[in-house]
Amino acid sequence: MSLALVKELREKTGAGVVDAKKAFDEANGDMEKALDILRKRGQAKALKKTDRETKEGVIAMYLHPNKKVGSMVKLFCETEFVGRNEEFQDLAKDIAMHVAALGPKVLRAEDVASEVIEKEKAIWIEQLQAEKKPENMFETIMAGKEKKFREDMALLSQPFVKDPNKTVQDLIAEAVGKMGENIVVGDFVRYEL
Repeated sequence: MSLALVKELREKTGAGVVDAKKAFDEANGDMEKALDILRKRGQAKALKKTDRETKEGVIAMYLHPNKKVGSMVKLFCETEFVGRNEEFQDLAKDIAMHVAALGPKVLRAEDVASEVIEKEKAIWIEQLQAEKKPENMFETIMAGKEKKFREDMALLSQPFVKDPNKTVQDLIAEAVGKMGENIVVGDFVRYEL
């Protein structure tokens, strides 16, 4: 394993030298596997920090060049030091851009109102009947449709606009791993003319 590969892995993930080297060793020198290992470790670190209080942060705004779509996002962290960090502020701007681009309606998938789901279920049942799907499959198909619908509506479960291979939650978990603090999206709003 070369130092150049370790350096490249560190630049991609923000991991320390020791963590990058361990991930490479564990992945037998495979860059993609090492990235996955570090991503999972970052998510594990993020889970450990979720109950820590976040009362600092920034409000980030994004305005599309056509000046017809914009958004604002509150992104919280634990300390003022991290709140002033350029990487944290860039994360907030990226999330604001994502909100403007994809227009999520709620923060988490479980936040989608049951009334909205019930309306969609009525439509899905009609679609399944029109497609002549077997009724004994309805429940399984409906569960899958509901899960996908909830994920599409929720900011944290949407594929990140700049890298669809990860969700917004994955992006935040990576930042938690790098910065060592709990990071939480507060309110967000999208405007469109």
